Amino acid sequence: MKNLGRLNILGIILTTLTGLIFMRMIYVQFSNGGQELLKEAEANYRYEHEEIVPARGSIYDRWGNLLAGNKVVYEVGINLNNSDRNPRTIAKHLSGLLNMDYNEVYNLASTPLKSNQQYILLADFVDNDTINKIQDLKEKLGQTPDPSLEGEASGTLEGIEWQPHLKREYPENALASNILGFYGFLDRKEGDAHYGVEEEYNKLLAGNALQVDIPIEPREAAEIPTVPPGDSLVLTIDRRIQQSVEEILDRAVEKNQAVSGTIIVADPKTGDILAMATNPRINPNEYWESNMVVETKSYNRAIDITYEPGSVFKVLTMAAAMDAGVVTPDTTFNDTGEIELGGYTIYNWDRSAWGQQTMLGCMQHSLNVCLTWVALQLGPTNFYNYMNAFGIGQYTNIDLSGEKIFPLAYPGDQNWYPINLGTNSFGQGLAVNPLQMVQAISAIANDGKMMAQHILKSIIKNDEKTD
Repeated sequence: MKNLGRLNILGIILTTLTGLIFMRMIYVQFSNGGQELLKEAEANYRYEHEEIVPARGSIYDRWGNLLAGNKVVYEVGINLNNSDRNPRTIAKHLSGLLNMDYNEVYNLASTPLKSNQQYILLADFVDNDTINKIQDLKEKLGQTPDPSLEGEASGTLEGIEWQPHLKREYPENALASNILGFYGFLDRKEGDAHYGVEEEYNKLLAGNALQVDIPIEPREAAEIPTVPPGDSLVLTIDRRIQQSVEEILDRAVEKNQAVSGTIIVADPKTGDILAMATNPRINPNEYWESNMVVETKSYNRAIDITYEPGSVFKVLTMAAAMDAGVVTPDTTFNDTGEIELGGYTIYNWDRSAWGQQTMLGCMQHSLNVCLTWVALQLGPTNFYNYMNAFGIGQYTNIDLSGEKIFPLAYPGDQNWYPINLGTNSFGQGLAVNPLQMVQAISAIANDGKMMAQHILKSIIKNDEKTD
């Protein structure tokens, strides 16, 4: 009876504990904490989270010639789960095809299988021709194993796998690279756009990545959704003009043993940039090979360096004076070869006196003294108001990343002196980037109407073109 009583007590205790556990399970299941735990389990153990990155948009010239696009390349690796993989076979046949050292391939192929590592990368960005050779060789050795590897477990390429992905490609190599910039495609996870159109319009080109949950359970697998590519861009650039001016510029730099050079071709009536050539420039397909930016501190000299424009600036001074009515083409000036201003003497470029000149003669002979006199007729207020209207010292706001300017000093500023009116009149004592000069002089060519300089002509989204 005592034993029976003990069994009854034990049964009651176990039944009570079971009930308490059951009640606790119900409580946990329906409590806020339990719901959160359930969601976490669903999120972390039932699905794999993946980000589907869209194909990057292409970049074309104004006539549809491809300047930047995408190319299918492959990642080649070894499935460590494959028991038939043979390091010697893999190293012997793939080291040459992948341009790798034999020992490096052998050591990678010999990596032991681990729970946290079931695949190892051999090479990335492998082209289609090489993949075709690997595939043919794998099929051939699968039928007739390599006889030179007698005694090995397998003379085949079992375990070798490859997966396609996209790589940014610039089919014209260095052509217009200063305009395009480049995309750092070698870093497939953290790759980013640098300089030019690639950086300025990165959000449009990149598109919108899609976050998806893929069921781990095969029976629940669903079709992976597709994501539309990024927008494509049509530029104002004319490929033929761009190629021509690059060739002209490169010859001129070499002939004159110059450090660098820039040519800009623009339509003054629209602001379209038809060509923008610089030297030096890089091949964006091999961006990692260039130290140009480090050495020159410039990627696109048309917009990211400033310089004293010199005598070309006289066009703006004379245009301002004629527009203000203080001179006409026939206004005369007796050039004595020097002029006093702010306690300093300004001379002509050749230290000569040119005598009686019209305004046309002043421009033809590029006379500093005459242009200083013209600026004095305008007066400081009028002169700098006109220079401000021409955009000197201001951003052009060209749709390219990296533009740099040098602010223009005005009367009343700490760094402005009366002599500045004279030196500024012939392009000294101030600085511009090349595109600022193009924009300013284009306004003269366009009857005084200044157009915004731009590089984008239209956007292609979902196969529809928008200007």
